[in-house]
Amino acid sequence: MDRPTLLDLNYEELAARLAVLGEPAYRTDQVWRAIYRNHALSYNSITTLPAKLRTRLADDLPLTPLQEIRALDSADGSTRKILTRLADGETIETVLMTYDARSTVCVSTQVGCAMGCALCATGRSGFTRDLSMGEIVAQVLRSAAWFANRGTRLSNVVYMGMGEPLANYDSTLESVRRLNDPRGLGLGARSFTISTVGIIPAIDRLAGEGLQVNLAVSLHAAEDDLRSTLVPVNRRYPLRGLIGACRRYADATHRRITFEIALIDGINDADAHARQTATLLRGLLCHVNLIPLNAVEGLPWRGSPPERVEAFRALLERAHIPVTVRKNMGADIQAACGQLRARNEDLT
Repeated sequence: MDRPTLLDLNYEELAARLAVLGEPAYRTDQVWRAIYRNHALSYNSITTLPAKLRTRLADDLPLTPLQEIRALDSADGSTRKILTRLADGETIETVLMTYDARSTVCVSTQVGCAMGCALCATGRSGFTRDLSMGEIVAQVLRSAAWFANRGTRLSNVVYMGMGEPLANYDSTLESVRRLNDPRGLGLGARSFTISTVGIIPAIDRLAGEGLQVNLAVSLHAAEDDLRSTLVPVNRRYPLRGLIGACRRYADATHRRITFEIALIDGINDADAHARQTATLLRGLLCHVNLIPLNAVEGLPWRGSPPERVEAFRALLERAHIPVTVRKNMGADIQAACGQLRARNEDLT
């Protein structure tokens, strides 16, 4: 992304930009409030600004870097998946979910992903580039507007879409701070969840940021050989070091770590795997999310059957590890990460 948009600017940078145009200081508040509080998605909808200024800003400083290409809604209405085009022509996915009275947006942080996880559609497409802070924030603001139009308020932001958030650390953290800022969207720090495959230095850095954001770790296996097959970054950051970093994060933030395990039939769902998981996580402030694997075209695996998922859950519970089984949402609209983008590329 070469040309900055309004969403790439902080408050002070916007004020300086407007001052150069000869605008009074209060214009900054008008623009900022319209974007972050009133869900304006175009300059033309900011009617508090003079028409001449709206035209000038639209010409000189695009408001958003996103252009919606396609949106799919699940049959039960709980999930909406959006494919958007960026200014350079690249595409990303954003997923909106309504579940248990929560309105959640799952955002992407990169175009593609370099982590190469064996069970992820995004990793199969390779890595193109990081998203800017503005490109991440834009996904959230468009989602907040969509929820607002339906009478609900965005309550949670999860960094679990395309890409590895902690490999794009600066933009990811800048977006959290922007959306957490009372002058911005004003979401509480605990409304954010950052997911990672386990980049230890970045987890330690995040622990020192003074933000009580939630951390989710894509675990998938509690034994190094199997995890290295499923999550190749484990070869660089093995489980012993990863769990140590998670303990440091929990100690620093007092936030419970979530460990995600996508259960694959016959691969990582045996009783022995559950016992390994319980041993690995013993004594750690944590919670386990079990997720039957979403079917991904081109992968040889399928999700574990319900009886296997239940047996795994029961063994963890018996070992006093807090555990839930996450409901698969949006399977009918390719809601697993990277699926809609891959399908769209096949059609173009």
